[in-house]
Amino acid sequence: MGAYVARRGLEAVVTAFLASLLVFAMIGGLPGDPALIILGDKATPDQLQALHAYLGLDEPVPVQYLRWVGRLLHGDLGTSFINGMPVLDTIRRAFPITLQLSAWATAVVLLIALPSGVYASTHRRSALARLLTGYHGLALAAPVFWVGILLSTLFGVTLRWLPPSGFIPLTDSPSQWARSLILPAVTLGLGVASVMARFIQASLEDVLDRDYVRTARAKGLRQRAVVWRHALRNALVPIITVFGIQAGFFIGGAVITEAVFAIPGMGSALWRAILVRDYFIVQAIVLVGIVAFLLINFLTDLTYGLLDPRVRYQ
Repeated sequence: MGAYVARRGLEAVVTAFLASLLVFAMIGGLPGDPALIILGDKATPDQLQALHAYLGLDEPVPVQYLRWVGRLLHGDLGTSFINGMPVLDTIRRAFPITLQLSAWATAVVLLIALPSGVYASTHRRSALARLLTGYHGLALAAPVFWVGILLSTLFGVTLRWLPPSGFIPLTDSPSQWARSLILPAVTLGLGVASVMARFIQASLEDVLDRDYVRTARAKGLRQRAVVWRHALRNALVPIITVFGIQAGFFIGGAVITEAVFAIPGMGSALWRAILVRDYFIVQAIVLVGIVAFLLINFLTDLTYGLLDPRVRYQ
């Protein structure tokens, strides 16, 4: 198990290094001069040159990259071009909020995907199973922003059951905090729930057709025990892998969801930074999102190795 963990950890570190190269090149290749954005159109060439030197933009690109990585290793994510505040402060404020939203979205995924996937696999020819399959297809096709606007309008504006937008911290009011996250979490989780439900259905159908399941039934075990105690446990291995990949959607999808519901998380911060071309904030948030995704996949690989010992020796 130690060699397996070391191998996966090394792969994650190499991927993070390649991701840092990609992020730096991507942000550096964006059109527009940050110095000109900060100083405005009336800036003189001397002022632009001085600001380029202050920001390090007059140095060769490899030197800029090495300086950026060096600051990252010391926990320095740079300073915002716009407000002069450390980028790390923005991350500290926004990241916990996005984590809370992602945790709620994960709960939504489990509440929808697990029962509907199990039901569709155990009642393959029923009308409800076919209805669920059709629903998951529609949910996958629906754009996140459209689902968010629809839910906000229906449950927030028309019925007034839940806040249509905004975020209440847990420390201010636990009940209002929960109410403020329900609609964004449902918006963020619906698409992933449909993907997971389809995978649970397919994986479970494959396991339910195997000999040991027939043997369990022949021994007189009840259907509930066969499915939940024996079949689902073995079907979880590919499901966990897919969930680790889909969890990355929470990071990317949060940009749209947080913008629709005015949630002050990483997605909203990234959206505002892109609009004003605050490159250091964009670089930092994209890199943090990639590292979070790699960490989730690393933990998924470890879980995969624990559930199926064969993968440790591949």
